[in-house]
Amino acid sequence: MVRHLTPRPDPLLCAALAADLDAADLRSEPLRAAWGAEADDALARGIRSPLLRAIADRTDALATLGRLFVLGMPQPEADVASALARTGVDGVEELGLAYREDGQVVPAALIRPQSFVDADGVGEWWIASDLDELALHHLDADGVLPADHVLGVGGASRTLASIVMPIEVERALDLGTGCGIQALLVSRHAGTVVATDISERALAYAELNAMLAGVHNIEFRRGSLFEPVADESFGLIVSNPPFVITPRGAGVPEYEYRDGGLVGDALVEAFVRTAPAHLAPGGSAQLLGNWESIGSALGLRRLESWIDQGLDAWVVQRETLSPLGYAELWIRDGGTTPRDAAFEPLLDAWLDDFAARGVTEIGFGYVLIRRPSDAAATSPVLRRFETVTQPVTSAGRAFLDGLAGHDALADGVPDVLLVAPDVTEARHHMPGQDAPSVIELRQGGGFARTVSVDPALAGFVGACDGELTVTQIAAALADLFEVPLAELWADLEPRLRALVTDGFLSTAEERTRNNA
Repeated sequence: MVRHLTPRPDPLLCAALAADLDAADLRSEPLRAAWGAEADDALARGIRSPLLRAIADRTDALATLGRLFVLGMPQPEADVASALARTGVDGVEELGLAYREDGQVVPAALIRPQSFVDADGVGEWWIASDLDELALHHLDADGVLPADHVLGVGGASRTLASIVMPIEVERALDLGTGCGIQALLVSRHAGTVVATDISERALAYAELNAMLAGVHNIEFRRGSLFEPVADESFGLIVSNPPFVITPRGAGVPEYEYRDGGLVGDALVEAFVRTAPAHLAPGGSAQLLGNWESIGSALGLRRLESWIDQGLDAWVVQRETLSPLGYAELWIRDGGTTPRDAAFEPLLDAWLDDFAARGVTEIGFGYVLIRRPSDAAATSPVLRRFETVTQPVTSAGRAFLDGLAGHDALADGVPDVLLVAPDVTEARHHMPGQDAPSVIELRQGGGFARTVSVDPALAGFVGACDGELTVTQIAAALADLFEVPLAELWADLEPRLRALVTDGFLSTAEERTRNNA
């Protein structure tokens, strides 16, 4: 029987373990080189035998710790003792990360290198978490996750990290920190970070991971939602909350890392209604979430109604799933497959719950809420609720640029606009025609938008190189197209505003900030 242990963070032992992992070079690139790129990619698909074949004859520290902590495999005690010269087997037992059994050291946790890229450059941390389904299966467990399972860095964690705006703040909050990866990332741009979770085991892992990373500006508190930070405010709140919509009934497992214990999308509603009270002036909250379409009430419209009209709100819906597709996704996530006897009863429970509440569709996406600064309290607020399905990159930067563009438009279109460096123009011609039938502006990054424009707007954007003012460009186009300036401007002005908030055009101040 696999032992389900809770980590016991200790600063000295964590420093020793970090030194041992560093000495073994237990990092992404050395591991990938050790067992090969193809085998490394196979691990992401739940296949580990190619990795094991590649390092089968190796007992060095990298191979031993790779099998023990990356793959979750027991290793001979002598090999582990040699690989952990500073920590020792006693040390990892004391930390609650492994235990001895029949001459072997059995992992109770995974420790995997996690690379990151932010405004300060590239880095990598070791992130500890509970054994995943693959490791549990190979340790003769049933592969079904325990209710208090602490997830490592998964797809949702990476998604949230990619959408968080790169801003400097005095105080930040990571609500529902899990293994602590978001708190670590935010700590690089915050004076202090408060990391909260309802799970005692999650907080133990998060604190241990901060110790492994040598990060000291994170405070850990236990509690639900905003209870641990009552009457406190922050410049940035980030959250990958337990937003999964799970039926409340006997026989349906609930996992602390994904289930908030409320009905439907009530947890996301509670977050967006409560978070603004904990934002400092000018502060922002960013989270991932699910929202339900119920009857004729679309999910995005329901979400919009939860956010106070006096707040800036930008919601991007990335995908929607049917009740069947959603149920199957999260039942499999818990380690239950259609081959298991429990699958069909769980599926029925999910579908019964959705049917009883009239749910027709479940949306997933990103939520950004900003409290206006005191200086901008009378400015128009941003209210944007949209569906974006194309691949996105650097969404955090796109959000930041979009808010900056919105702020710059508060007093009208700025005097000077610059075309963003990732914008290209495509022209489509009918055979035999000189004039294009379609002109498109395309973004190479951010939300990768494509906008159809007419020759006047295309000409305007093409002239936004900083040499001419907006007024000078408009006047030249009015002469070129032989139309009154006022008429041309009435047509261009709202579309220019859209290009600014979409990031196609920026101000000189934005360009300077992005290049800093």
